[in-house]
Amino acid sequence: MTSPVLDSMLLASTDPVRLSEWYAAALEPAETADLGDYRYLRFGTFGVLFDRRADVSGKNPEPARMILNFQVDDAREVTARMEGLGVTWLAPLEDRDGSLFATAIDPDGNYVQVIQLSPEHRAEMGAK
Repeated sequence: MTSPVLDSMLLASTDPVRLSEWYAAALEPAETADLGDYRYLRFGTFGVLFDRRADVSGKNPEPARMILNFQVDDAREVTARMEGLGVTWLAPLEDRDGSLFATAIDPDGNYVQVIQLSPEHRAEMGAK
């Protein structure tokens, strides 16, 4: 038996169109689509579905509970693009022993981490 594959997540919002447009502008997904009532963005092999739900309110009250981590090739370019969107930073871009990390706050208050691992850190983690 094969193990389950984490394929996508649902990011609920009171304004899923605004939120999905922010992610598309900030992170340039490989694919975007409208799937009925859902908006869909694919980053690599992982998909994010955006939907309106009555059981969520404006800002996420516990944004550290789940952080979206985006591995990028050029963290400086991505964070500059996010700056152009007027992003608020929880933690601005910093060098951590050769790898670059920044944590932004999306329009709903969720934490979004931008990560550019150094070749050495990727090798340590077994990344390809």
